[in-house]
Amino acid sequence: MSGSEFLRHIPCENCGSSDGNSLYSDGHQFCFVCNTDVQPKGGGKITKEASKKLIPPEDLVYQAIPKRKLREDTCSHFGYGIGTYNGKKVQVAPYYDKSGVMVGQKLRFPDKTFAVLGSIKDAMPFGFHCWPRTGKRVVVTEGEIDALTMSQVQGNKWPVVSIPNGVQGAKKTIAKHRDYFLGFDEVVLVFDQDEPGQKAVQECAAVLGGRAKIAALPLKDPNEMLLAGRVDELVTAVWRAEPYRPEGIVKGSELKERVSKKPEWGLSWFCDTLTKYTYGIRTTELIALGAGVGVGKTDLLTQQIHHFLFHHKENVGAFFLESTCEDLMRRMLGKHAGKQFHLPDGDWTEDDLEAAWKDYYSCGAEVFLYDSFGSNKWESIREKIEYLYHAEGVRYFILDHLTALAAEEEDERRALDAIMAEMGGLVKKLGIALIFVSHLATPERGSHEEGAQVQARHFRGSRAIAQWSSFMIGLERNQQADDEEERHTTTVRIIKDRYTGKATGEKFRLGYDHATGRLYEKDPIAETYFPPSGDEKGDF
Repeated sequence: MSGSEFLRHIPCENCGSSDGNSLYSDGHQFCFVCNTDVQPKGGGKITKEASKKLIPPEDLVYQAIPKRKLREDTCSHFGYGIGTYNGKKVQVAPYYDKSGVMVGQKLRFPDKTFAVLGSIKDAMPFGFHCWPRTGKRVVVTEGEIDALTMSQVQGNKWPVVSIPNGVQGAKKTIAKHRDYFLGFDEVVLVFDQDEPGQKAVQECAAVLGGRAKIAALPLKDPNEMLLAGRVDELVTAVWRAEPYRPEGIVKGSELKERVSKKPEWGLSWFCDTLTKYTYGIRTTELIALGAGVGVGKTDLLTQQIHHFLFHHKENVGAFFLESTCEDLMRRMLGKHAGKQFHLPDGDWTEDDLEAAWKDYYSCGAEVFLYDSFGSNKWESIREKIEYLYHAEGVRYFILDHLTALAAEEEDERRALDAIMAEMGGLVKKLGIALIFVSHLATPERGSHEEGAQVQARHFRGSRAIAQWSSFMIGLERNQQADDEEERHTTTVRIIKDRYTGKATGEKFRLGYDHATGRLYEKDPIAETYFPPSGDEKGDF
């Protein structure tokens, strides 16, 4: 600092030199061995403009704060004093700019409200002026009291600073002063253990990258630890802070237990051949189903819902955007009873329907249907999927159909790309399975309603669907065939198999039983391919 005089050589706490550090008349230090500049404790320069707005340091009393178990030497070290403002006693935290000039003061009133004198907009973090500007480690806290606490429990020997405005502006503060923090080998973030604090600590750590470490505390914050007499645990938490790792990054060496566990089959489909080809339905996966109009996707999906409920005892979330809830329940109950309850001239009685309802009530699982006459926006569907997962424990979802979610968008392709990306993230985040239907574009020859082969490029939004889906399955049926049996035979084709790749190109046929309204396999494969069937009770 200009205007100060050299007094004597002193030891350097940063590099350990016995006489390379120099003490000057204004209190600042500079080590010629490690080039460390230490600003004076407590005071520091004040500009003429700022001096008109700030409480002069000489008018402050540096004393202990018993209610916080903070000692006098700790408060003096930081220049954290007690003063008077507008007739009220206040605690005063000084803030300095990067040149070591005091530019603002943060006042803490007895009722825990705050005010700022001067400006802390361009100030460095609280406590910046007390320490070398580079070093091995700096600890960062949410507030001034916690900074005083962390410094005190470490003997006021190791750099501790605080962000000025709480967690709301934490990320912005860290980013603004990133160069300062990167002057340290480690930046240990000791934020409050509540939800806002833990969210902010992840955001701040992401800005700092590999230098960031995150400390976990058993109580809410450092000062609460001090008040509880758990000082040793607090110090240990800093020394054992975990290196920041972005969400989703896992060390291979940590996966031994999970990898050693034998891979398991997913939940079975209602048809054994599809189970064999896909190894079942696993959570965290998207399964795309493509079919022409009237090919029979609703029959297939309602039969699978029944299988989830009665065979696996699993809750299901069903979002059918072109069907009523009543029709879907009639179809699902009909799959159970072998009756076509959705047809007015079906061969069924009220007693048949009542019996099916009794079985449904006792099956041990529930289907949650979406009223398709509400919003068909993806944002609304996503919100309800998350609700059903968290509130009702639903892990298996069906969406019919994807194309409707982008129907009102100006650019359907871009909208589908965005929706698929979000769906792909959602199934991973929640650990759910989602079977969804995609409408098909017109093929080059023939039509899907006349049995044309379904190909990956026919899916509307095919690029995104292929990118995010684990399986793409096509349904093909010639509804115009002269032969009645052919008209009611569906070819199920595996178009994409990300899981093993072996099933790609495989196909099999499903027939339709008019008497029961059920689909059945016309050419099933050997059962030796399948996992133990388990409890078959309630299945048909």
